[in-house]
Amino acid sequence: MTKKILIPTKLDTVAADLLQANGHYTVVQDAKTDLLALCQAHADSYGLIVRSEKITTEVLDLLPQLKVVIRAGAGYNTIDTRACRQRGIDVMNTPGANANAVAEEAIALLLADLRHLAPADASTRAGGWEKSAFMGRELTGKTVGIVGLGAIGKLVARRLAGFEVKRLGFDPLVAPDRAAEWDVEMVDLPTLFSQSDFVTLHLPENADTRGLVNADLLERMKPGATLINCARAGIINEDDLRRVKAARQLRFLNDVYEKDAPGPKSVADIADLMAPHLGANTFEANANAARRAAEQLIEYDERGIVSYVVNRDVPAGLDEAFGELAYILARLCRALVGKRTQLKLIETSCYGSLEPFARWLLVPMVAALSDDFDRSMDDQAAVRFLKDRGIDYENREVDSSKKFTNSITVDMTGSVDAETLRHASVRGTVAEGVVMISRINDFDKLYFEPVGHLVAFIYEDRPGVLSQITTTLAAAGINIDDVRNPHDSKGQKSIAILKINQPVNEALVTELGARIGALASVAVSL
Repeated sequence: MTKKILIPTKLDTVAADLLQANGHYTVVQDAKTDLLALCQAHADSYGLIVRSEKITTEVLDLLPQLKVVIRAGAGYNTIDTRACRQRGIDVMNTPGANANAVAEEAIALLLADLRHLAPADASTRAGGWEKSAFMGRELTGKTVGIVGLGAIGKLVARRLAGFEVKRLGFDPLVAPDRAAEWDVEMVDLPTLFSQSDFVTLHLPENADTRGLVNADLLERMKPGATLINCARAGIINEDDLRRVKAARQLRFLNDVYEKDAPGPKSVADIADLMAPHLGANTFEANANAARRAAEQLIEYDERGIVSYVVNRDVPAGLDEAFGELAYILARLCRALVGKRTQLKLIETSCYGSLEPFARWLLVPMVAALSDDFDRSMDDQAAVRFLKDRGIDYENREVDSSKKFTNSITVDMTGSVDAETLRHASVRGTVAEGVVMISRINDFDKLYFEPVGHLVAFIYEDRPGVLSQITTTLAAAGINIDDVRNPHDSKGQKSIAILKINQPVNEALVTELGARIGALASVAVSL
C-alpha cells in the first residue's frame, strides 16, 4: 500500500516525480485549492510538503494520519512544530537548498554595478547613447572580502575563482587551513575591510552580528569600495553607513530589508542598487528544495535518517535542562575564548548519567556557536558541521573518581594569530532544575545561575579592581544584580562575574578591560 503525500503549494514537480518513481508513494499536488479544503479531502495523507503555508493545529486536526511535514526551504516558523511533536509528527526542513542562488546573486549585483547595467538599460531604452557616462570598472585582479564562510560564503569564494581575484575571509568558525582549500586567506575584520575593494556579507543576524558593520569598519574601507548585503538588514548600522558613505564615496548594493513587504525602504537614499530580496528566487533553488524534500522523505522512510528533523524529542532518560546547560556552557566558553577567535578544537566531558548522551548534547553546543546550525538537528549533522569548518571535536573519557555527578565540561581552543592559542574551560550542572555554572578556567565552586546579561573580567589579583569595574558600569547607567569575585586555586588571579540589568556595549567592556589590565574581558547574554 502506498503512502499519500500532499503538496499544497507551487513547488517544482521534481518532488512529485521522484516520490512517484520510488513506487511507495501516491502524490497529490494542488496549489489552487484552499488548504483546509484540500486537507479535508485528503485526510489519509501520510506526509505533507510545504513552502510558506501555515501549518496550524486546525490543519493538523484535519490530517489524523499525518506522520511527517517537510518544509521545502530553510525556515519553518510557519509550522507549529510543538503541536506536531505532541501528535508524533516529525517536521523537517531543507537547509542550504538556496545557497548557490544567493551566492550568484551577490556576484550579479556586483557585476551589474561595476558596469552600470541598470541605469544604462534605462538610458538606452529612452533613446540615449551615453557611453562616456557609464564608464565602468573590472572585477578581475581586485580583492574581495567575504564576511561569513558558511554554505553561501563558501560558494561565493568558489564562484569568484574564475575572476582571478584575491579572496579574503572572516569567519571565526572556519579554520584557516580549511579556508585555504577554497583559496581564501583568513584575516580579522578590520584587515578585511581595509584591504578589500569589495566586501560581501554572508552571515546571520543575531546579538553578536547586529550592527557589526559600523563606522569603525566602514571608515577603514578604501575610497570607492563596494559593500554588498544579501544576508540580513540588521548586520549593517544604517546610520553609520549613511554618515560614512559620501565621505569615502562607497557603493552599497542591497537585497535585504527589515521586512519583506511593499512600501518605502529606509536604505533607498544610500543604496546604489536595490532588489526585492531575490536571493533564493530562482527556478533552480525551487527545484533544489523540492528535490531535497523528496530525497529526505525517502531516506527518512527507507533508512531511518532523521538528520533534518527539527522537532525531535529529548532522548528518554535525559532531563531537558541539560540540553539548555550544554547550550549555555558553549555560549559562555565561546565568549571567553573570544567571539572572533578562530576555533580549532572543542573538547567535552559528560559525567554521571549524562555520559551516554554526550553526542546528543553536542547538538545544542554547536547551535550555540552558530545560527547556521539548528538546535533540533542530530549529532551526525553537528559533527559534520564542525568537520566542514576544520574544527576538531573530542568527547573525552571521563574519570569517575572525580565524582562530578551529572555535570558537563566544555573546553575550547582557538588561534588568536599564527603563533598564539587561547583556551577556555567551563563546567556546569543542573541543581533542582536550575542551570548552574560551577567552574570557569581555574575558578572553582562558583555556582552562579547564568541567565540574563553578564560581564566577566579575569585579572591579576590586587585591591581596588572590583571597585573600578562597578564604578564604571554605574557611570554608564548599568545596574548590577549580582557579583562573584573569587580567586583562582593559586590565589594569583581573580575573576569578577557581574550579572547586570541590560546589555552592555562591547566597546565599553573592551575599554574597561584595558584600563584594569584584564587578561580576559567578555560580555554575553544568556
